[in-house]
Amino acid sequence: MTRIPTKQEVLDWISANPTLTSKRDIAKAFGIKGADRIDLKRILKELEAEGHLEKRKRSYGDPDRLPPVSVLQVKAPNADGDLFARPLEWHGEGVEPIVLIITRASDPALGEGDRILARLTVVHEEDHNYEARLIRRIGTNPRKIVGIFRKGAEGGRIVPIDKTGQTEWLVHDGAVLGAKDGELVEAEQAGPKNRMGLPRARIVERLGDPSAPKAVSLIAIHQHGIPDDFPDKVIAEADKAKPVGLSGREDLRDMPLLTIDPSDARDHDDACYAHADDDPKNPGGHVIWVAIADVAAYVQPGTALDREARKRGNSSYFPDRVVPMLPDRLSGDLCSLHEGVPRACIAVRMQIDAEGNKIGHRFVRGLMRSAASLHYAEVQEAIDGNPNDRTGPLLEPVLKPLYAAYAALKKARAVRQPLELDLPERKIVLSEKGEVESVAFRERLDAHKLIEEFMILANVAAAETLIAKRRPLLFRVHEEPAPEKLESLRETAQAAGLNLAKGQVLQTRHLNALLNAAAGTEDAELINLTTLRSMAQAYYNPENFGHFGLALRNYAHFTSPIRRYADLIVHRALISAHGWGKDGLTEDEIMRLDETATHISDTERRSMMAERDTTDRYLAAFLSERVGNEFSGRISGIARFGAFVKMDETGADGLVPVRSLGREFFHFDREAGTLMGSDTGLIIAIGQRVTVRLTEATPVTGGLELELLSIDDQALPRGRGPKGRPTRRKAVSTKRKKDKIKRKVERKRRQR
Repeated sequence: MTRIPTKQEVLDWISANPTLTSKRDIAKAFGIKGADRIDLKRILKELEAEGHLEKRKRSYGDPDRLPPVSVLQVKAPNADGDLFARPLEWHGEGVEPIVLIITRASDPALGEGDRILARLTVVHEEDHNYEARLIRRIGTNPRKIVGIFRKGAEGGRIVPIDKTGQTEWLVHDGAVLGAKDGELVEAEQAGPKNRMGLPRARIVERLGDPSAPKAVSLIAIHQHGIPDDFPDKVIAEADKAKPVGLSGREDLRDMPLLTIDPSDARDHDDACYAHADDDPKNPGGHVIWVAIADVAAYVQPGTALDREARKRGNSSYFPDRVVPMLPDRLSGDLCSLHEGVPRACIAVRMQIDAEGNKIGHRFVRGLMRSAASLHYAEVQEAIDGNPNDRTGPLLEPVLKPLYAAYAALKKARAVRQPLELDLPERKIVLSEKGEVESVAFRERLDAHKLIEEFMILANVAAAETLIAKRRPLLFRVHEEPAPEKLESLRETAQAAGLNLAKGQVLQTRHLNALLNAAAGTEDAELINLTTLRSMAQAYYNPENFGHFGLALRNYAHFTSPIRRYADLIVHRALISAHGWGKDGLTEDEIMRLDETATHISDTERRSMMAERDTTDRYLAAFLSERVGNEFSGRISGIARFGAFVKMDETGADGLVPVRSLGREFFHFDREAGTLMGSDTGLIIAIGQRVTVRLTEATPVTGGLELELLSIDDQALPRGRGPKGRPTRRKAVSTKRKKDKIKRKVERKRRQR
């Protein structure tokens, strides 16, 4: 057994190695592996409780500042040409610091993706917290560009298709790869960026007609660097896979487990079954089975399949296609729980009481056979009295017991009170040609909620089992909102005549009380949107910081291993914990859990951005024939260059450029989330009801440009004319709003 260091030895190490203070660094320094990491974690917790250490996510040290010399990754220039960077050494809580790069004439040209070592200075500016001065460039990634090729006399130019307003790129004749004028291409930066003239690029792939419906998601896939082709070695490994048999597994094939998914589901990785508990000690209780595809049996550590799955991190879903984490031989076949076909699974049997509280559970590695593959709508219709030929025979013996168990879980949910946001999700409906037919609201049936509650319960059971067995895993972490975000929410609530209690430990029930108070009022959408914006982003971590939004102490992703690598890690941890085989979590994986958590959190965000950009482009195409029309909406975001408006009808976000608001100067307050006119006192703030006119829709970029016509049913005022004369229209700013801005300015002055 590895010798565990004393508390003093740990403190001495941290003092001598201030840049190597994560739990992984400390474990590596003392040669601590496997289950012994639990003892190290205990020592660190005790040191923290005794006041010797302060923990902030992944490391121990000063949580409030970036190191004076830091590694940064350069971002693309913003609309004003300013160069910002992402601090790669930020491990603090709350909002990531904003770092502005101050360049000198002697500095080399920096481009997006460059990694630099820089000296930082703390500042208190409206749009950044630190200023960075280059020490040296320590690495670079070729800048990727997706755009429209415009042929010229000696090559041509690439017009980027994203909405950042970045410059065009020059392509010399020998680097066009045969691209035709107007064709969508992917290119990469060719050589260092010039100080004068356009930057140079070379075309690396021709993507075809940018106006073709199928190009919409393809643009996002290439723009965000999502791998969409599997290497030959990965496909070969997948093709060699054979169905897993019963050997060493519990036989669940006679259990009527059902898969219930969307009607257009590409894979089926979870199934469920429930019945009344016959244990006399649990009157009115239920037994719930959740069976999940045993992906770990096919994707084993160290294989080409595993490396590619980890690289992708997750599947990415678009209206017209999916970019899967695993090849179709696995995701659509051997790992998918198809109706009537034996499939390997890891299942959990959960016992709940009449009030929906879980009172026991156990995991098994089994072989199942789905009794039916159903979709949400037909299940709900059967429960509502309209069964079809498929659901009719299952109604009494299978479906009604599922809903009875769900009724009990709803009682426990009501006591726990997870965050209950009411923000309907919109769905883009495509024609067979891939063109947008309509934008509809996604249905939210009890059948959806039933599966959601069953999966949450199974995820909790997985986390609790691995904690009890002292096994490393990846938790799904959702931390409570940052204080400044809560203060902004509190002020928004007060402006709407509502109240969010202060001076107590925030719980989701407090936020739910606010949401319930706003329900049915004209401010309901504003309060829901502002509450959502106040939330921290969920992520993966080998340390357990709880899940605030779900109001759960222990939570891990277990139920979707076909499409999430985090779930595959949890499956392997369960295999190791139960001694089910040699395909469990390896020592190397355990040592890399911090790195894996960061990586798959990043790939998740990458997919979300790509999916959002695809939606924006489809919506822009849908609205392109309605330029000139007026729409109602609400201010959904504020930036220095303008205001974003979410339109009611489609949920599309468009930009009202600040240049279109008149001749006056608009002061941008990042903390308050407002633009205020210098002449009229007009305040534009998140949540205001507006009427806008669509002036431009660009499908290839997804950009929508709007003209602001009215705010809160009052005509838009204008600033002073060229000779300083005020315009005739009346300002809509109220005294209460002005006083609110004054209080914020005064508070910021005192803080400085």
